Amino acid sequence: MSILVVVAHPDDEVLGCGATVSALTRAGASVTACILSGTAAARRHRPAAETLEAHTRAASDVLGMRPPILGDFPNIALNTVPHLELVQFVEAAIEREGAHTIFTHHPADLNDDHLQVSRAAQAAARLWLRRPGIPSLRALYFMEVLSSTDWAFPVATAPFRPDAFIGVEPGDIERKIEALSRYEGVMRPFPHSRSREAIEALATLRGAQAGRTGAEAFQTAFAAPTPATLRG
Repeated sequence: MSILVVVAHPDDEVLGCGATVSALTRAGASVTACILSGTAAARRHRPAAETLEAHTRAASDVLGMRPPILGDFPNIALNTVPHLELVQFVEAAIEREGAHTIFTHHPADLNDDHLQVSRAAQAAARLWLRRPGIPSLRALYFMEVLSSTDWAFPVATAPFRPDAFIGVEPGDIERKIEALSRYEGVMRPFPHSRSREAIEALATLRGAQAGRTGAEAFQTAFAAPTPATLRG
């Protein structure tokens, strides 16, 4: 299994699916984060670029991921980058990792960089239909990123509507929080969305919706189940 998590900024990969990634890597899956604005240059109180990169790699290590793929596209300005350049960056990551499943941002997120990355990931996800030798896509999922997906106003586009729930263990939630703690200044005190309490509460809510003790939720953009997976 090769899975790609395509996000705009360092920490989005953990916020969106950190516990799921922990569960997947424990099961033997290969998971890689593809972060288009790897330096997050516009972020307030951002550490030095080399320090942020070290934090990003440390977060990946906590979750058992492969080394991240880091782009240097401009933070909070991805709308100024030609769409094709973003798509080609994601395509190169798909080809390099042989990815067959992609997790990315929901296109209704409040953060515009998330929208641009979601659009690029959706276009790149069709690479296997255009280029021979690329693994066929099994699934494309939209994530919910705390302090972005949950802050969006449902006025212009359809809001996040979860329809896929991945059960996770308490240890996976703890590793998600530990990975977030590797990023300087990301965690906030409750009741901020990026607090320990909010992260644990969301996992409990999503778990209850799925009949599990804990879960992360996603919205399916594309899925191609096989007879074997349908049989269970």
